Amino acid sequence: MQKAERLLAIEKILASEDIASHEVLLRKLKGKGIKCTQATLSRNLRQLGAGRKPDGKGGYKYFLPENRVTQATSDEKLQVLPVITSLLEANGMILIRTLPGNASNTAIYIDNASRFEIAGTIAGDDTILVIPRNGITDKQIHSCLEVILPGLHEHVKNK
Repeated sequence: MQKAERLLAIEKILASEDIASHEVLLRKLKGKGIKCTQATLSRNLRQLGAGRKPDGKGGYKYFLPENRVTQATSDEKLQVLPVITSLLEANGMILIRTLPGNASNTAIYIDNASRFEIAGTIAGDDTILVIPRNGITDKQIHSCLEVILPGLHEHVKNK
């Protein structure tokens, strides 16, 4: 079973049924001939952006957010870093320069990391403004960006 097929099956199950736990979802997948471990299912749910919300009956159910963009894969990480050309601090914010036409996708990648430290990003054609939440220090925002994009600071230092 390919990962893409498993993700599609998970999406279909969550869209059509109220699923309260990993165990129930694993049984549903097994019933469709899809075998996976709980750890794999956890990663897949995270990648799909799934969450849990009250089911109205005193329990919880999994859901997929509308207008979601899936979490980036390792391949996407490898594609983001090379397009970044510089990093600059500006009044507590971070300005990231990219190759022309790459700022939007890079900003989406940063936003999808859903880090508490980052309030949001604004992207143009080749520039991204990373806006930290109130109270976040320069050191914290730099550490956060390094978690999202491992090797970022070394990459821009060598440019």
